[in-house]
Amino acid sequence: MGKRRKARESALQILFQLEFNAADPEDIIRGFWEHQKAADDVKEYAAWLVRGIRESQEAVDSAIQAASEHWRIPRMAVVDRNILRIAVFEMLQATTLGPAIVINEAIEIAKRYSGEEASVFINGILDAVRKTLGTGKKRPQDAEADTDKKEEGTYGRKRRKAGDPGARDGQGG
Repeated sequence: MGKRRKARESALQILFQLEFNAADPEDIIRGFWEHQKAADDVKEYAAWLVRGIRESQEAVDSAIQAASEHWRIPRMAVVDRNILRIAVFEMLQATTLGPAIVINEAIEIAKRYSGEEASVFINGILDAVRKTLGTGKKRPQDAEADTDKKEEGTYGRKRRKAGDPGARDGQGG
């Protein structure tokens, strides 16, 4: 498993804990790593994801809500909504990662932690978010962002191989 995948999965577990625990997020992050072994860069990326999602949750949730017809965020499964939050946050903030990588990683994590049906649901919502961000519509965190780049197709069907442009850690993310 690649380092970014491990960080995303760790962030998912921390975010899941935060859904049910009103403690200080920093205490939850610290406590999580007391029981898990990981490289420092995995810990740093996971913490960056958790802190960033918590700080910009309104913008992240707004992007998810705009793309999810007939689904309100509180009604989504806890695991699914947090996988979506991680992926949308990365699309908004980790601009060096291509949307295809982010979406594929979210789908793979959903298959592991939620199920096949959830992976289809997540793919659909993230593809809609990608289209919104790629068509020049206002991004939740930056209404003036110039987003003329538009990619076609649905993601999650192909995996990048190690050595492909944009691939990291041999996992495509």
